[in-house]
Amino acid sequence: MKTFQILGFTIHSSIESLKLNGKKLIINTINPHCYCEAKKDAVYREALLKSDILIPDGIGIVYALKILAGETMHRITGADLHQNLLEKLNTYGGKVFYMGSAQSTLEKIEKRLKTDFPKIKVGSYSPPFKSEFTEEDNAQIIKKINNFQPDVVFIGMTAPKQEKWSFKHKDLIDAKIIASVGAVFDFYAGTIKRPGKFWQKTGLEFLPRLLREPKRLWRRNFISTPRFLWDVLKAKLGLLKQDRRRWFRSMKRETLQKSLHSH
Repeated sequence: MKTFQILGFTIHSSIESLKLNGKKLIINTINPHCYCEAKKDAVYREALLKSDILIPDGIGIVYALKILAGETMHRITGADLHQNLLEKLNTYGGKVFYMGSAQSTLEKIEKRLKTDFPKIKVGSYSPPFKSEFTEEDNAQIIKKINNFQPDVVFIGMTAPKQEKWSFKHKDLIDAKIIASVGAVFDFYAGTIKRPGKFWQKTGLEFLPRLLREPKRLWRRNFISTPRFLWDVLKAKLGLLKQDRRRWFRSMKRETLQKSLHSH
């Protein structure tokens, strides 16, 4: 699985080779807003840095790689990861568990799964809606998951809460893959409509989402994105300075060699 380094994070460029019979994997996503939030939140940053797989769920990450390294990779969304793992589970009748969101959303997910992936066994749990879980809450969540013995656990809470929770409790969870996928719960349940294929393919999926939920998303688009781009620019300028120094050194060596030969 090919990886790239972008502003200190190791980004994975593919999920096709994911296996459900290997070691436990923690999978997270990153976009420009995640990057900016991680600069302010040390625990969140550590959770992203120590992900077994970190995928580029944000067109800004894709553009950053092109700018910084001249390399090309495709955006991989949480929805892509969700679909990929469900297809793998359906081939042999695996088990999936959804943790997070409202009970009504989880019921819609389970109903759709019966049609889309009839071989999959599904479990779910809607935790209490609070900014921070108590130890009793966490124990109950882990008990619900482990009693079901899933192959894959999808965590659907807002970032960075979901990534930090997975990072803190990963050793207590009995599953092969733990993936934080956020808004995918609502997209798959149909409670929030995901922008169509045109917006997804052009890298402009953020635009209709921003127009639909400006109060919730304005900050990530008008504050986090410019800050991310500024860090990309600074990194690029750093590379340019290094290239310039190497160029001057090579020119000095060539000049020196010509001078020696002339004498």
